[in-house]
Amino acid sequence: MKKLSLRTRVLTGAVAAAALGAGTFGAMSANASAPAAAPAAAVKADTANQNLQQTTHLTVAAATKAAQAALDAAENENQRVSVAVVDRNGNTVVTLRGDGAGPQAYESAVKKAYTAVSWNAPTSELAKRLEQAPNLKDIPGTLFLAGGAPVQVKGAPVAGIGVAGAPSGDLDEKFAKAGVATLAK
Repeated sequence: MKKLSLRTRVLTGAVAAAALGAGTFGAMSANASAPAAAPAAAVKADTANQNLQQTTHLTVAAATKAAQAALDAAENENQRVSVAVVDRNGNTVVTLRGDGAGPQAYESAVKKAYTAVSWNAPTSELAKRLEQAPNLKDIPGTLFLAGGAPVQVKGAPVAGIGVAGAPSGDLDEKFAKAGVATLAK
């Protein structure tokens, strides 16, 4: 077999690379303009499947209704508060900042709601636990002050409502419980 010169080998390699690149680009261009393929058949799974878990979550409409009820309860007592509703996972669903609520109230309301749903208890109760376990307050995202109430279905937490901005945590919690009560109607 005849040995090719360096120049021939370089030119052959360049031509091969260009052809490969053009073919790849052409294939990609053709794929980009081709209609989408039919989706794969849906995998069916029933609720008895060991890999699935059903959970209960508030709808946005229900969370908004609860938040508005808490805000209305506060306004009826001339209190300027913020209200937050979080889902079972602690994700904020709805927040309402009442007219004249302080700048700290928003974040405090979210943290109180998160704390209430995390421990499935009113935050006033949880604040008492700090005497036995003061390091609880170090858990990120929590606030152990009165003003948060869990929303429960069959005793399990599905959401938390937090209120902040009133002159006392007891008032904040009273308004949060008004939001919870609205959901029971």
